[in-house]
Amino acid sequence: MTARSADASPASDEPRLQVVRLHGADVAFVDLPGAADGPASPIVALHGLGANSSHWLPAAELLAGRGHRVIVPDLPGHGRSGNGPGDYSLGTLASSVRDLLDHLGLATCTLVGHSMGGGIALQFAYQFPQRLDAVALLDAGGLGTETSSALRWLARPGSGLVLAAAFNSATVGALEAAARRWPLGGRRTPPDLLSDASLARFRELADPDHREAFLSMLRSVVDGGGQRVSAVERLSVLAATPTLIVWGARDHILPVAHGDRAHAELPHSTLVVLPDAGHDPHLDAPDLVAELIDELARHRALTLRQTAPPPA
Repeated sequence: MTARSADASPASDEPRLQVVRLHGADVAFVDLPGAADGPASPIVALHGLGANSSHWLPAAELLAGRGHRVIVPDLPGHGRSGNGPGDYSLGTLASSVRDLLDHLGLATCTLVGHSMGGGIALQFAYQFPQRLDAVALLDAGGLGTETSSALRWLARPGSGLVLAAAFNSATVGALEAAARRWPLGGRRTPPDLLSDASLARFRELADPDHREAFLSMLRSVVDGGGQRVSAVERLSVLAATPTLIVWGARDHILPVAHGDRAHAELPHSTLVVLPDAGHDPHLDAPDLVAELIDELARHRALTLRQTAPPPA
């Protein structure tokens, strides 16, 4: 299980990814070391469906600057991690996070999950509660049936043919060129369609193996009626775990009511709704999200020190 580095794409200034072979599959991740005297519990940040580790880097680098060790994997089927046919159930994805922790020699972590990454974090809490120090859920999946009509449509049979026609090297190249030209017209903020986050998702969908993994993962949790996997009945596993819930008030994919419901069920939770954020609060407001996660992790670290038995 030797790790190797993988160069970031030429157009990117992302930190160098490490790639390790675990149980026959490549797992790519960024490991930001933080400070030697920083909090002992590392932060592991999970991206959402169709994204990759780069989506977490703005907030992750801020957290590393605050002294935290931050590990951001490319989930299976995404980025530089293994893709193509396979088992993309929440249980398998949660186990892949456990395997990475084992490889890095980490007993516990503060686990942060966005969107489907939040659903994986909830599944991880159910399967491996002893490995958690604290949890942060950002616009998390698995907390209600409602989701966008676009995701419900994509979960239907035949959508892969449409995706293949819509997202390929030519169409993604045209969108990238439009994004580069956008500032030349004196306009400051590109539309969501041309944002770095959207372009990263489109590049994933343009690759046939990533596209197959995307659809397999989506259909494991969404069907034509909405989200088909719910963690609401099992939230009790987090009853004693410090939990931060962050939601963008302008999220059009997962409604803020899902965050309200989870907050009502969890006695040790904090809910923060960001009025100007959409479905990606860690991209819309990375400074604030990093501050909130920093507070969660430091408070939990202090609690653990205060409750630790005295040395023999």
